[in-house]
Amino acid sequence: MGRAGTYIKQPTGYRAFIPNPLPPDPPIVMSSRLQQLLSDADQALGRLDGSIETLPHAEVLVRMYVRKEAVLSSQIEGTQSTLSDLLAAEADVLDPDRPRDTKEVMNYVAAMNHGLARLDELPISGRLIRDIHAVLMEGVRGGDKQPGQFRTSQNWIGAPGSTISTADFIPPPPNEVLPAISDLEHFLHEDTTLPHLVKVGLAHVQFETIHPFLDGNGRVGRLLITFLLRENRTLKKPTLYISHYFRRNQSAYYRALQAVHEMGDWEGWLAFFLEGVRIVAEEARDTAAKILQMREEHRTRIQSTFGRTAANGLEVLETLYRKPFIDVNEIAALTGTRYRAANDLTERFVEAGILREVTGNRRNRRFAYEPYIGLFG
Repeated sequence: MGRAGTYIKQPTGYRAFIPNPLPPDPPIVMSSRLQQLLSDADQALGRLDGSIETLPHAEVLVRMYVRKEAVLSSQIEGTQSTLSDLLAAEADVLDPDRPRDTKEVMNYVAAMNHGLARLDELPISGRLIRDIHAVLMEGVRGGDKQPGQFRTSQNWIGAPGSTISTADFIPPPPNEVLPAISDLEHFLHEDTTLPHLVKVGLAHVQFETIHPFLDGNGRVGRLLITFLLRENRTLKKPTLYISHYFRRNQSAYYRALQAVHEMGDWEGWLAFFLEGVRIVAEEARDTAAKILQMREEHRTRIQSTFGRTAANGLEVLETLYRKPFIDVNEIAALTGTRYRAANDLTERFVEAGILREVTGNRRNRRFAYEPYIGLFG
């Protein structure tokens, strides 16, 4: 019997890991280092929330943070799509060279938005987790593996091509999945003295340990972090792209998870997790500051160089924060001008280095607000 759970030999010979219910026993030791990491992470999240509130179109800009998290979380699972690929696909920009897995990232965005909307009427639960999984896996790789349903067969974690006998980790057998999810749900909603960020960190590991689906567990587990932060109002808006830290430290991420299973090292995992929350919150806050700075620079550039079209230019600029891909017809409709005038205005944006044509076509051209997109790259 380990602190996090037990490896139990199954009838067919393999050893599956059965997790203990949370919270850990013996309890988490909140050393002075962990307490400092927790304090730093909490303060960083508070500063991030405050900085987002100062942004123009704050709710619109949150969409970009969500999309960055979607791209990075999906890349951990091997997708190749970038943020530009995602935004272009959402804007219906045709590109035969776009990675085929962009739909997986779009599904992640849909699952995130679906979960955030459902939080208003449904607490985080096995039911909500299944709903999110169904949206995540619809029509993409792994979509034939019981989307929206907890698994009824054994799965395992390992290198591509590994078998159950060569796996790095074997989660609990199917008959243990529902009881383990029920225990996790109870832990999430019971009144404990654990700080909420600590509960979030513990819950992420527990979910990944249970691995309740045949595919998509990593992405759902990272979505769960955002939902738990939002449900408790630890983070007012979903602007924390924690997958940036996990992807940048991917080997350390997997080692920290495995150390919980092998040695019950919950404290080591929490140190890794809390440090990541602080780092990414500070990075996201820096991005918010850069958005404000860039917006003022581009407003000044438009006012000083666009002449009589400056007013229309400023109106288009504000729209670009909501819609970073745009075409001439959309600019014409936005400004109430004819196509030729809108085309001339578009060219001014290109000359000013604000927009760039991305299709290479002479007709049906689309333009991207690349300086803005680049802040999230």
